[in-house]
Amino acid sequence: MALSTSTPKQKRHMHIDIETFSSQPLPKCGVYRYSQAADFQILIVTYCYDDEELFTVDLACGESLPPDFLSALEDPNVLKVAHNAQFERVCFSRYLGHWLDPHQWRCSMIMANYLTLPGKLADVAVALNLTERKMEEGKDLIRYFSVPCKATKANGGRTRNLPGDAPDKWEVYKAYNRQDVETERAVVRALERYPLPDLEWELYALDQIINDRGVRIDKQLVRSALIVDSEFTQKAYQRAQEITGLENPSSVVQLKAWLADQDMPMETLAKKVVQEKAKDAEGIVAELLRLRLELSKTSVKKYEAMARTVCKDGRVHGVTQFYGASRTGRWAGRLVQLQNVPQNHLPDLDAAKNVVKNGDEEMVEMLYGSVPNTLSELIRTALIPKEGCRFLVADFSAIEARTLAWLAGEEWVLEEFRGKGKIYEATAARMYHVPADTIVKGNPNYAYRQKGKQATLACGYGGGIGAMKNMGATMPDDELQDIVEAWRRANPHIVNFWSAMESSARKVVDEKITVPVGKTVLYWKDGNMFMRLPSGRDLCYQGICYTDNRFGNRSLGYYMPSATGKMMLTETFGGKLTENLTQAVARDILANSMLELEKAGYHIVFHVHDEVILEVPYDHGSLEDACAIMGIPPVWASDLPLRADGDELEYYRKM
Repeated sequence: MALSTSTPKQKRHMHIDIETFSSQPLPKCGVYRYSQAADFQILIVTYCYDDEELFTVDLACGESLPPDFLSALEDPNVLKVAHNAQFERVCFSRYLGHWLDPHQWRCSMIMANYLTLPGKLADVAVALNLTERKMEEGKDLIRYFSVPCKATKANGGRTRNLPGDAPDKWEVYKAYNRQDVETERAVVRALERYPLPDLEWELYALDQIINDRGVRIDKQLVRSALIVDSEFTQKAYQRAQEITGLENPSSVVQLKAWLADQDMPMETLAKKVVQEKAKDAEGIVAELLRLRLELSKTSVKKYEAMARTVCKDGRVHGVTQFYGASRTGRWAGRLVQLQNVPQNHLPDLDAAKNVVKNGDEEMVEMLYGSVPNTLSELIRTALIPKEGCRFLVADFSAIEARTLAWLAGEEWVLEEFRGKGKIYEATAARMYHVPADTIVKGNPNYAYRQKGKQATLACGYGGGIGAMKNMGATMPDDELQDIVEAWRRANPHIVNFWSAMESSARKVVDEKITVPVGKTVLYWKDGNMFMRLPSGRDLCYQGICYTDNRFGNRSLGYYMPSATGKMMLTETFGGKLTENLTQAVARDILANSMLELEKAGYHIVFHVHDEVILEVPYDHGSLEDACAIMGIPPVWASDLPLRADGDELEYYRKM
């Protein structure tokens, strides 16, 4: 597919910002649930066309949205632009009573993320050194007018502040709303020199459609899981009180003092430390530490999130964030956070689900031992298809290993994927010079498979002993180092690719030129380095320069947003650049498959890493067809061997 690099110029841009009220807490429940509240209201709307004058509509004080604005909201020749545009689009969809077409919207937050800039409007304005900035009074005004207030004698017992309660503040709030439009327009003006490919806006629209579609929740399971957890927590807490004699056994200070009295002094009660100490503990100390670990499990938080975000249609919406990982462009999880859900290992999920749905905490504990572990393993099963449908769940097989080999030209790996696809066995065979067909169960050489697997997962981006340990390897360091070196000898083209990426990046920084590296291109523009992916998308390395790394050596570094939204210098190197490239290309492959699946009538309700979850009527499609679609590479990677596997399910699970 040929990629255009700019939006058609004939379309007008309408910049929009709104202020709203709802009794639902926006950060916790998301905009879909927030805007469904009975008291939801759009208070103020400010908009403008292109670089023309601003118009502010005070809906809270009785003004009406003008016909030209309402018409523009649904006019395909007018691109609606906002920062975090999902908020405005969903709110106006609720206001109008039908979904607005996301293809007609552009989001300046996505534009900022594309360039590895902060997501928040205030932070990106600072990062771009714009004169147009958000007003500092904004947070206080939002708290005053846009969220419920506590009833007091001083405010006459009201639970909400209206414009008439503070007319001067209300005028400032309208000015704040106007300033946000000015700031957002200035951000767009600064960023439009680096436009997203049209394909990315198509993917953004698909992401919004998927979020609008949502995924159905087994509300009975969620309710019962919360009841079971509450009963278990109360029982465990009471038992901890009995063991320790403490009024509050959750207190770190009190518990550390009690453990010291039991000849088990502990400087910290961090999870890993408690787990290690529990191995050697006995008697009541062992029981107490076990209870501590059980009570610290967070499985119930995802059930709480489901209960908090589920909408009137019985579905949770908005669980994916487009371009949430700006380093690679991957999606991120939001609200329920489905990107890190535990796998299922219970032998009979149906039976376990039914026991929990009956709300019998004692039966759960008797049959399955750990209540928190059982609830944790059932989280996935709370996601269910609508009536008349089933889930088709399909994911790519070893997508990163395939992509890395394709980018680096490691042909033996690609040939293995074109054939049997047993990459762990093939890797072990090359590492240890044994026939691949001897690495089977029952043969002594089968022990090599685990080493091949751990090395494949850990070593692709320059990782060493530490990376092996992160993948679960427990051998002595010298043995781990032998595995790392054996893997590198078996994959010389990948090892050389790390060096090529670093030397090319240094050349771009030194000479301000364009340098091709295999199937990618590194180039310099306006003080930044860009990595052009095979798909035509760019990764941006803001302000790339030289810095001293933690070893005191001269290293490459670039700026990216910290958790607080400030731009911070981050070290990089050849292996890390290779990782960025590989994961970004794998993301583009997934994105291509998502578009093709939707075209074929397979509706995606959410996706996790390299896995898509499709809600499909029983009389439509098949798992084989969906996997076949995913197995067709995009045109820009026609020689990349892909394979997808999956299952047909009555509820979401992964074994």
